This record gives sequence, C-alpha cells and structure tokens, in this order.
Amino acid sequence: MVYALTNGKIFTGEKSIFRKSLIIEGKKIKDIIDEKKLAILYPNIEIKDVKGRLIAPAFIDLQLNGCGGVLVNDDISEKTFKIINETNLKYGCTMYTPTLITCEDEKIEKSLEVMSKIENLEDLGIIGLHIEGPYISKEKKGTHREDYIRILSDEIIEKISNSKTTILTLAPENATTTHINKLVSGGITVSMGHTNGTYDEISNKLPYGITMATHLYNGMSSYNHREPGAVGAILNSKKLTAGIIVDGLHCHYAAVKIAKKLLGDRLFLVTDAAAPAGTDMKEFLFEGKRCFHSNGELRNEEGSLAGSVLTMIKGVQNLVEYVGESLEESLRMASLYPAKAIGIDDRYGKIKKGYIADLVILDEKINLKNVIVKGRWRY
Repeated sequence: MVYALTNGKIFTGEKSIFRKSLIIEGKKIKDIIDEKKLAILYPNIEIKDVKGRLIAPAFIDLQLNGCGGVLVNDDISEKTFKIINETNLKYGCTMYTPTLITCEDEKIEKSLEVMSKIENLEDLGIIGLHIEGPYISKEKKGTHREDYIRILSDEIIEKISNSKTTILTLAPENATTTHINKLVSGGITVSMGHTNGTYDEISNKLPYGITMATHLYNGMSSYNHREPGAVGAILNSKKLTAGIIVDGLHCHYAAVKIAKKLLGDRLFLVTDAAAPAGTDMKEFLFEGKRCFHSNGELRNEEGSLAGSVLTMIKGVQNLVEYVGESLEESLRMASLYPAKAIGIDDRYGKIKKGYIADLVILDEKINLKNVIVKGRWRY
C-alpha cells in the first residue's frame, strides 16, 4: 500500500514545512518530496488531498489507566487493550502505556504474563506496561489503596525487570538503590511519583537511575521556600522528564506554564485517564474504591481525584488556549517529548523518512479530522 498525502502543511515534530507531499508505504513514511515533483517521481500513486489541513505526528500517552468504559486494573487482557486502543484512536492517540496502579503481586504477575503473550504490542498501540506503585508513599497515595502499599520483594523486582514493562513509578524515599539499579538495568524507566520525600531525600536518589516524574504536582510533596519537596527537586533538576495532566483540575494552568519555563522539552502531556474517558459513564470502581464522574472530574468517596477524562487532543487544545503555548510546542508535548522520555523517538514522534506512519490531521481550530495508524487511514 503506497499513497501520498498532499495539499497540507506538515509539522514534522521539529518544524513546519509547506508545499510538500508525504509518501506512505506500508507502516512507514517512505519520503517527503516537493509537491511539484510528485507526478514525476510517483506517476501512478494514490493521492489523498488533506485540503490545506495540518499533518502532525500522532499522540503518545505514557499514563493511561483506562478509557472507553474499561480499566487496566479491572481486566488485564488483550480485549481490554483493544478497547482502550480503539477509544484512543478517536482522540489522536496511537501509542500508550497501559497503567496498572497499586495492587497485589498476583495482579502484577498476571499483567506481566498477559503482556508476554502478545507478540506485537505495537499493533495494539502499546509501548509497554506502566506499573504505578505499590512502592509508594501512604501520605501521598491519592486514590491508591493504602492496604496494598508495600515494599516490593526482590522476587517481583526480578520479574518486572525481565518483562515488557516500560515505566515503573515509585516513591524514591521508600525505594532501595538496589531495586532502582535492577529496574534500570532491565531497560525500565524509573519514575518518581506518589512521594512525600524531602528535597534532599529525593535529590540523593536521583543519581541511581530515576529519570522521570509521574503527574507533576499531583501525589507529591509540594514546594515550600524552606522545604522545596518533590516538586522543587523536579523543577530544579537538569535531567528529569515529567508528565503533566493539563485538564485545569489536576493543576492550575499557571502551574503548567511555570513548569514549562523551567523544564522546557522535558515536560510532556499525559492524560491519567480512567474508565469514563470517552464515555458518559457516571460511576466506576477503581481497585475496590467507588469513584464518580461529574462535570469532567473523577473523584473517589474520600474526595481524592481518581484519574481524569482528559483526552490527548483536548490536552493539546488546553495547552494552546489556556497555557499560551504555540501549537507546534503543544504538539511536541503530546508526541516528540514523550517519545524521547522513553527512548522511542528513533521511530515515533516525528514525520521523517523511515519513521512509523502514525499521524493526525487537524483543522485550523485544532479539531481532529483524521487519524492514520501504521500507515492505515482509520478516521
């Protein structure tokens, strides 16, 4: 299958280019050529006119608990992953890390087993598993079940390190350096989150391999001029990447703007979405906790936020409208920067020859018009 996308502006992930045609062959981008040369170089190619719209890299979500009415914690199965993937595609997200929050070892082991049996995860839009907890702080547990928070055993760390896990979120003050090193040696991105650590406690653990922060500002010790806490450690870091939920509920838009000024290209968009995202679902259970969806908010019976109903396209729109970021930079925060954070920017996050053809087509109001997945026109 070979075709050309023409008559559109192309944002490559690095810059915008004009009067170019994008050649797609199979799952990949074959070439980017001058529109005037299309008839000469590809005389019989199928042409798809995008009518002056913007072609950009599709979105990547590194924290997604569920959507479309399903949760990873409820049913760790290929069926669940398919529902999440199909829901994601409607909002421009073609790759994600299914996120498993704090639960018992048996559920973690089952998730590792299910992941191991899926031959081509990328066909389901999956990069790898994101295990969020249980090695976290009880003081900053959020909607995580306190009775499941514990110290991970050497045995389960060994299993996770040799699995299709991409990210593991932990509280640095409660983690051993041995476990951090083991995870890193297994190719896993270790992320700090749900932490009540002091600035010094966290800063002292960062050199051992923690390279990411999970949902900046949320589930972590706040900044104070006498104790900068986890937030201070992240914002003062020169290396940490960080996900942030830009829904206007998890943090003030001004806080997003401040973080962006300090972190630059190390700050990326996540949704932290849960089951009601993409549906009109009003109530759900999250690891046994009753949670409610009202006016765009997800909260449990204790009043804690329990994920979001944010979509990646809405996050991009919020970055432009409320944070004041340029469209190009907002798109990078949804594609290139998360790809870089986990080391898949050699094939995702850019429109470039040889890269996977995961693309979104947007109109002038940043509305999603079309989605191309692995070269296939899906929406």
